[in-house]
Amino acid sequence: MTTAESVLAPPRVTTAAADATLRRKQGFQHGGWFVAPFLVLFTLFVIWPLLRGIYLSLTDANITGDGESFVGLDNYREALDDPLMWDALGHSAYFTLLVVPCITVLAFLLAMLAHHIERGRWLWRLCFFAPFLLPSTVAGNLWQWLFNPGTGMINHVLGIETPWLTDKSYAMLAIVITTLWWTVGFSFLLYLAALQSIPDHLYEAARLDGANAWHRMVHITLPMLRNITGLVVTLQILASLQVFDQAVVMLDFGPGPENSTRTFVQYTLEEGFTSYRVGYASAISVIFFVIIAVVALARMWLLRNREEATR
Repeated sequence: MTTAESVLAPPRVTTAAADATLRRKQGFQHGGWFVAPFLVLFTLFVIWPLLRGIYLSLTDANITGDGESFVGLDNYREALDDPLMWDALGHSAYFTLLVVPCITVLAFLLAMLAHHIERGRWLWRLCFFAPFLLPSTVAGNLWQWLFNPGTGMINHVLGIETPWLTDKSYAMLAIVITTLWWTVGFSFLLYLAALQSIPDHLYEAARLDGANAWHRMVHITLPMLRNITGLVVTLQILASLQVFDQAVVMLDFGPGPENSTRTFVQYTLEEGFTSYRVGYASAISVIFFVIIAVVALARMWLLRNREEATR
């Protein structure tokens, strides 16, 4: 090849790069048709309501949609000075602090039991997971009856006369107990799947080295479940902050004794559909969205830093 031909000829690397770019474009064109239905639904039911809610939070819109006018940040200023909003947020945070540690530990213990039990293993797994399949209204009504001070089974079996749902000292605790029974099955299933993925040879090597059951759990099981524990904690925090169904069902759609069980989501719905202040309710929803986003991002940041520290 002459010098002129070598200069004019395109390099092989450039041709290969162009072919790879062409293949990526063709793959995107074909794959885009499969992704398009999801993107359309995601835009209609997530992006558009989010943008619409942000816009309404800047107005004094009511539930009828008449007389809507722009008020700027007035709704946000009112919300930050609203003691009822902060009380509702405090109730949701208190509920989260009670539920998340309890449900994490309980799900782990149940998974360990179901993983190591030999006889009737399928029955134990079904019993632990079955409550999670119940609708929230069924679970709430069931435990409302169990906590009934006159005819409820709990007071009768324990031989006590505790006003579970009529005393502010016990109302939130009753909702926590109901939530643990109802939702522990999901976290239990995650832990059980993670336990089954741990290689058996790690435990066999530990036994040969003389490690007892406690040492095997501390030095093998718990470290191997670190990632799934982080996932369980994150999901439970996000779900617990949004508690609504079981609280309103068990308290007959009320805020509970002395407003002790009014959660943030419930207060938002009351402002929007009882007081008909859609603009103010939208502002509260945006604030709640920011809080949840901060919690999720903080959890991701801590997890990333921990992974980098272990490398």
